[in-house]
Amino acid sequence: QVQLVESGGGLVQAGGSLRLSCAASGRTFSSYFMGWFRQAPGKEREFVARITWNSGFPYYADSVKGRFTISRDNAKNTVYLQMNSLKPEDTAVYYCALAPPSTLKYDYWGQGTQVTVSS
Repeated sequence: QVQLVESGGGLVQAGGSLRLSCAASGRTFSSYFMGWFRQAPGKEREFVARITWNSGFPYYADSVKGRFTISRDNAKNTVYLQMNSLKPEDTAVYYCALAPPSTLKYDYWGQGTQVTVSS
């Protein structure tokens, strides 16, 4: 059974940094995509970044490009989202999600971690 557990959220002032972690378990994840998404109150969930598990190739939403960095540690089965130069509009619940190569659909989701950026 695949399980994703996020951690690292919190309250930070604008301009600050946070690092989110997503620990994955339950199977091997080679060729999988691991993505980060976020949902702010009253808004739809939006894509933030993704990484391919084996190659480590990243892809970012325009809104976070240059400020956020996604990375993975294969030995720990963990994906990270380093968030720098945070803005109040980055406030949201952040979720990690896993997409198998057979479908490229994010079928597995974590419980979410709250990030609040104060102005």
